[in-house]
Amino acid sequence: MTPNGTSAVTERSPAAGQPAPRIDWVDYAKGICIVMVVMMHSVLGVEAATGQTGFMHFLVAFAKPFRMPDFFLISGLFLAVVIDRDWRTYLDRKVVHFASFYVLWVTIQFGFKAPSFAAESGWAHVGLMYLQSLIEPFGTLWFIYLLPVCFVVTKAVRRMPPLAIFAAAALLEATHISTGWTVIDEFAARFVYFYSGYWLAAYVFAWSDRARARPGWALAGLALWALVNGGLVELGVSEWPLVSLALGLAGALAIVTMGTLLARMQWLNFLRYCGEHSIVIYLAFFLPMAATRTLLLKTGLIHDIGTISLVVTVVGVAGAIAIWRAALAAGANFLFERPAAFWIVPKKVRPALQPAE
Repeated sequence: MTPNGTSAVTERSPAAGQPAPRIDWVDYAKGICIVMVVMMHSVLGVEAATGQTGFMHFLVAFAKPFRMPDFFLISGLFLAVVIDRDWRTYLDRKVVHFASFYVLWVTIQFGFKAPSFAAESGWAHVGLMYLQSLIEPFGTLWFIYLLPVCFVVTKAVRRMPPLAIFAAAALLEATHISTGWTVIDEFAARFVYFYSGYWLAAYVFAWSDRARARPGWALAGLALWALVNGGLVELGVSEWPLVSLALGLAGALAIVTMGTLLARMQWLNFLRYCGEHSIVIYLAFFLPMAATRTLLLKTGLIHDIGTISLVVTVVGVAGAIAIWRAALAAGANFLFERPAAFWIVPKKVRPALQPAE
């Protein structure tokens, strides 16, 4: 059980051998986040290739303060359900699980990018880059690499005063550490949100309940938040110490509110579907995204940079889902589901990859 004891969290603890039901607003929130992540990589990739910016640039800038904070907060929401497991089981579910997918997909990405790397620096350098990716996360996969670190650290400090851990994590975020090593820098910037999801789960679920009960007030709050977030981004102060933390937490709650309202009305169900398969999209979107960007820029079928960015984003999301479904149809489930032989602690129901239980 999580600290809150709410019915929403109880739903995540089904009878033995039964898959846990999903919570609608959580999937909506994750869907919003994963679309924003694909959007960011798509837009910045197109703009870097062309040296121009389009209308999508402003959406990416607006979402920057809260795009990843919300992902990490939601990833920590259900951790209390499993954090007291023995270390062997915990490491199997929370470290080996994600590490295996990281190694698999970094190998796949290298398979596509190796020829261009070799043309620039030679095949020996490609091999060195691959080995380096085991300690320095490669490309878009850093989130998959960092999640196990957050899981292990949170379990290791679970007996310590939560307020002290939160304060230390907040201080790390405020210092804006920049060592050049992704794991160190991103952990310092993101752990406070992951730990907040774990420690403050009761309040997050209560916040969602209030938004569902009072949609009018929730919409008014979202409007005010959008004005403040957008204004601070426009003023160029959104990354100042403490301001970035406040915007990250506020933005995460705003996405929770959006997810709750969408779930209440059952609107934009494609976002819920994306949320259910958020890690699937995260793993596979790079290929359709890069292919579509290259095709559109080389053929000149579309001239507006913003429109190109939008098309690349849509194809990135839809293409990742298509790759997943094709893999299942072809019997290549191992691309998205850990094979039974690679479970250290077997269990009866082996679900597809998920960011948190």
